[in-house]
Amino acid sequence: MSNPFAVVAITKHGVQIARELAGQFPGTDVYYMTKFARGDEEELGYRMFEGSVKLILPDLFKQYNGIILIISLGAVVRMIAPLLVDKKVDPAVLVIDDRGENVISVLSGHLGGANELTRQVASVLGSHAVITTASDVQGTIPVDLFGRELGWTVDSFDKATPVSAAVVNEEPVALIRETGERNWWKYDKPVPDHIRVFDRLEDAASFDFNAALVVSDRLLTKAEQERFLSNGVLYRPKSLVLGMGCNRGTAMEELEREMLATLEELSLSVKSVRNVATIDLKKDEEGLLALCAKYGWELVTYTPAELNAVELPNPSETVFKYTGAYGVCEPAALLSSGADHWLLEKKKSGNLTLSVARIPF
Repeated sequence: MSNPFAVVAITKHGVQIARELAGQFPGTDVYYMTKFARGDEEELGYRMFEGSVKLILPDLFKQYNGIILIISLGAVVRMIAPLLVDKKVDPAVLVIDDRGENVISVLSGHLGGANELTRQVASVLGSHAVITTASDVQGTIPVDLFGRELGWTVDSFDKATPVSAAVVNEEPVALIRETGERNWWKYDKPVPDHIRVFDRLEDAASFDFNAALVVSDRLLTKAEQERFLSNGVLYRPKSLVLGMGCNRGTAMEELEREMLATLEELSLSVKSVRNVATIDLKKDEEGLLALCAKYGWELVTYTPAELNAVELPNPSETVFKYTGAYGVCEPAALLSSGADHWLLEKKKSGNLTLSVARIPF
């Protein structure tokens, strides 16, 4: 797949809309019936097909993140029904009418991105975007997408449907944001009254809520899970920075083992780690690079002079002798996170040292 989107047309007017869209919306492959060929399809990279569009839909479902069909809504519903698997994996599906007046979000509005794609396509065509997802229509929190644009990930998805229902039905909802970005509310209006916002789980303990949204980098206790996640969703913001130093040649497996053990000791989730920070002497350290590659983290490095600008309670002459810096993991964690203190100042274990800091949003 060279592009993330496919637009499919089966009528003369639909072909014109498809070609117009492809010219203005990057990342879109065009499919239409051979009988509407104009002679420039090979040059433009357009794909021709014979017979029913139903025959090519299974392959399109596998190949593309979004499928835009210039076909009647009823026909599309019948054709895609046998192909549906789960909203976590199904592609976004849009329908455009034959005059290009309406762009309709049909499938995978949130997780698949169909609602946002609908807005973008409608904007390009000057059409009306038709979106029926309750949270979008009401302008409230989309539970399955909450914080995604900020990098938050969902750590417990099984209650997403009943929690979403509580949000859109205006039932009492507790939103506890222990850490993470503050600009999570994206609408130009106040947070609805039925959603009570708290800074700590303990602050919400006495609130009589029907559902909970918990934003935290902590590993919740069993009691907290029972109280807040029996009908709640847990989100992991990227709020932690790991400062790491290690001996040359330290294996990734050792770094990972000690890192995971340390986070567990601190009751912190590895899913909330944003990046690893270290001295620039380690920018090519294979173990660190492999660790970051496995978890999708950036490796941020600092010069000895930059690290020495951070005042340390326990500067090391030994570290200075070999690196030119009085500390590696401790100042790197603070510099990268922007914090003024550590959750863990320094832990030495085997061939590595580790510090942990929380980003002060």
